[in-house]
Amino acid sequence: MNWRLVLWSGLGAAALAATIGAGWILSLPPAPAVAAAPPIAQEETEATIAALKPPKRLRPLIAIIGINDATEATDYLMPYGILRRADVADVEALATEKGPVTLFPVLKVEPQATVADFDARHPEGADYVIVPAMSRDNDPAALQWIRSQAAKGAIVIGVCAGAKVVGDAGLLDGKRATTHWYYLKELRDRHPAIHYVRNRRMVVDRGIATTTGITASMPMSLTLIEAIAGRDKARAVGRDIGLADWDMRHQSDAFAFTRPFALTAIDNTVAFWNREQLGIELKPGVDEVSLALVADAWSRTYRSRAVTFAGTSAPLQTRNGIGIFPDKLATDWPGHRELVAIGNEPPAQALDQALHDIAARYGTRTADFVAMQLEYPRP
Repeated sequence: MNWRLVLWSGLGAAALAATIGAGWILSLPPAPAVAAAPPIAQEETEATIAALKPPKRLRPLIAIIGINDATEATDYLMPYGILRRADVADVEALATEKGPVTLFPVLKVEPQATVADFDARHPEGADYVIVPAMSRDNDPAALQWIRSQAAKGAIVIGVCAGAKVVGDAGLLDGKRATTHWYYLKELRDRHPAIHYVRNRRMVVDRGIATTTGITASMPMSLTLIEAIAGRDKARAVGRDIGLADWDMRHQSDAFAFTRPFALTAIDNTVAFWNREQLGIELKPGVDEVSLALVADAWSRTYRSRAVTFAGTSAPLQTRNGIGIFPDKLATDWPGHRELVAIGNEPPAQALDQALHDIAARYGTRTADFVAMQLEYPRP
């Protein structure tokens, strides 16, 4: 059993605790019946866009920071891939130290620079700093660098549980914010001066932005593109990634630690004899957004873990120029355990297809369980 994956998810320990007594399970709410979220007022949308306008450069500089030992895969790669695809800013994927960045729950990448390298080349700082979820919210190097960038005027964006990192950097006190549903209580307990905002996938307040769970970085990236280059450009990129329509609306009540969620976590965790390692062939030019979404989704079932394989151990360059290290050196994979290679379909469609395939392989409950972790409002 991949215990590290279970514990890294932040959910496995709590789910396993449920086996101690049935009473705790019965006390959990059933799956909620939630109405559609109301539309967002035009004035609020315009204020959000205005708050995200580039603070320094005509062509902004965007830095995505990761810690080397564990940074969330989709939080790190999705903003990178979407923003590089848009080509409205210079985007760099950074690490706190030299060497690869191990992403969780899957993938390992070659960062393009360290934060020290970045500072040497850009002493005036970035326009935007994107902070993914990390295995440690209080990494000293990450916190110091985020604080220094904010002091230089960068807009700091905490994606998913990256809000906890931003909070530990001291940048959220007195501000409106949100985060992944599972970590909300922890964030509010640690930083009681935060003003939580419900029913928004992204909240911006005085130079700091935060988002809900993992997949919120897709509309977040499009909103940032709109702030930089206008609505028409954002719409074009949205169509390209399979998200023709988006805004900041969110139905917070749809995401919670429910009885079906806990039972699925327990069932899939204890059935260790059914654990699978599923292969994704890694090819040069692969779309890093689709790869991250598909590999992340399959690695959150508690029944499987996705691994990449290739005929070389060297990092392969993705569509937008980041190196991915194959997990396994191989030229093929057993057919019944090989996932469909990442093709040219838009990333949003790749995620929908992955959830459809998870439902076919493990059942609808497991697909819903994965979507809940990704905080993904399924169509």
